[in-house]
Amino acid sequence: MQNPVIYADYPDPDLIRVNDRYYMITTTMHMFPGGDLLTSRDLVHWELCCHVFTELEGTPAQQLNQGHIYGKGMWAATLRYHRGVFHILFVANDTGKTYHYTATVPEGPWEYHPVEGFYHDASLLFDDDGKVYLAYGNREIRIREMEPDLSRPKKGGLDRIALVDEGNVMLGFEGCHFYKLHGKYYLFLIHWPKDGHARRTEACYAAPSIDGVFEGGDILDDDMGFFNQGVAQGGIVDTPDGKWYAMLFQDHGACGRMPVLVPMYWENDFPVFPSAPPLLEGFPSASDDPLKPLVSSDALRGESLADWWQWNHLPDMSRVQCTPDGLVLHTGLPALTLEDATNTLTQRTTGPKCSFQVNIDVSGLKRGQRAGLCALQGQYATCAIERDEEDGFSLVFEQRTAEGFAPDYTLTSSEAIPLPSPRVSLRAEFDFTDMKDQVCFFLKAGGKWRQIGRPHQLRYRLDHFMGVRIGLFCYAAVESDTGEALFTDFVYQG
Repeated sequence: MQNPVIYADYPDPDLIRVNDRYYMITTTMHMFPGGDLLTSRDLVHWELCCHVFTELEGTPAQQLNQGHIYGKGMWAATLRYHRGVFHILFVANDTGKTYHYTATVPEGPWEYHPVEGFYHDASLLFDDDGKVYLAYGNREIRIREMEPDLSRPKKGGLDRIALVDEGNVMLGFEGCHFYKLHGKYYLFLIHWPKDGHARRTEACYAAPSIDGVFEGGDILDDDMGFFNQGVAQGGIVDTPDGKWYAMLFQDHGACGRMPVLVPMYWENDFPVFPSAPPLLEGFPSASDDPLKPLVSSDALRGESLADWWQWNHLPDMSRVQCTPDGLVLHTGLPALTLEDATNTLTQRTTGPKCSFQVNIDVSGLKRGQRAGLCALQGQYATCAIERDEEDGFSLVFEQRTAEGFAPDYTLTSSEAIPLPSPRVSLRAEFDFTDMKDQVCFFLKAGGKWRQIGRPHQLRYRLDHFMGVRIGLFCYAAVESDTGEALFTDFVYQG
């Protein structure tokens, strides 16, 4: 088995073990339903347990109505199991609120509880004496005692600065994971020093009491030989036979941030991470039980969508139909670009290579409307079919690019390619090998595949803060009557 254990965008992992089952929560940002909770029997083979929420606030920006929440939404969550109850807590950076969900079984239903205050990258600790704490922050790490129901800070309770990252850093301490073990309190953190290798680094500090002095330092500075992309930030867990592991993440370019399993052990009650191994030894090559796929093909001919699909922002389900003939997407509010288009349906891409194809019937489109297949991120590309001025159909390949790190994008479009029929097949082939990060689009019309345009360069940027996704879209570029597109036979190969 190889690291990353999931070659796809599952960042900011936190995990627990309940009996012989492991559970892991990861960040889903502007995707809905969100809060992907995964489960595993062996820490290597994972499947989706549930989405914790279908929506958050339903704000106009979350619905892509006169605004958006790209790069915001749900950020790093904490996952705990206490006295028969599962707890998940996280912040949403668009609403400025903290969200607390509970369930008695991991599959849900999950119940929402409001929390007073905003706690960046918080980690939840239920102490032995019944007190409840959150550790959180960026550069300055605070510990705050909460009411037992987590509804608000406890009046007169502990509120202290536990650590301040005073080093020469690009990113100060954050990504808290807070534990009480061996009678001590531990803060596991990520930061990004400017010195040394200048990459993401995992640190740990321990204190003998909740109000004691936290002492420690960096415990893992490793990139597994992968382009100086440091492995850091995540939770730790023990196995039933007493072994310990950390689930951290590593940046993998445009494909996203991926979970990496790191063996660890304790020496004098302090964690030791020997390295982040590219190869995992001692794990089974396949799970005994069949796993629900995290990314998969779909005929799109059912009464509902499969769990592995997620919408870019909150969808308008009145404009979505799941029928025996296929998935019908209706146009909604006019959109200037793909980023503005509601009801774009997505799945994660996977590395090192993957491809997706779909059949599309756009005979229901009106002029000024388009539908197709896209590689969704800030630097996106689309293969769009539209009804043209002569009332025929044509295909346009659109690319959005930018120089350097800042997302100052330029949008370019190919010349329209006339189509003999409104029914075509589209394919996208992704290559993430050694951060090549390219996608090529193909059109099948008249029985033969042909490449459309040149390979498009993908880039991971903080405007979306997410690995590139494959997407199905249908939107109107101008005010018009409602149109529609029919999607069938979505095929994934990884």
